[in-house]
Amino acid sequence: MPHAQFDPAAREALALAAVEAKIRKNLTWQEIADAAGFSTAFVTAAVLGQHALPEEAAKKVAELLGLDEDDALLLQTIPLRGSIPGGVPTDPTIYRFYEIVQVYGTTLKALIHEQFGDGIVSAINFKLDVQKVADPEGGHRAVITLDGKYLPTKPF
Repeated sequence: MPHAQFDPAAREALALAAVEAKIRKNLTWQEIADAAGFSTAFVTAAVLGQHALPEEAAKKVAELLGLDEDDALLLQTIPLRGSIPGGVPTDPTIYRFYEIVQVYGTTLKALIHEQFGDGIVSAINFKLDVQKVADPEGGHRAVITLDGKYLPTKPF
């Protein structure tokens, strides 16, 4: 039976312990995702407290990280989502996404509504991918794909 969290403290504490174990064991997010059998983005978000993992995946992640049975159970709970406290984010990487939405948010809204009509792009039926690619001008570029199902507004 699915259970939900209504206080983020337990999942936040578990996220801290999981990241400490990841560092101590010198694991990558990809290695943890491989053990779970799901995408790197989904498993990373789950370990950081933003998604629930299915039972078998939670047990495999807990085992890999050296977490206990209670932690494996907690990884299966539906979290209180939202990892950024109120206000403008201060972490430079997270802030850049905030900045992107500030600059391009209305553009994204206009283009989505023009192409699809009134509605939203789901963050529930959603896929995220991050790729590192060579920049023809030197260095690297981050290619970030946000792939969400379009859900039309339904009059009632």
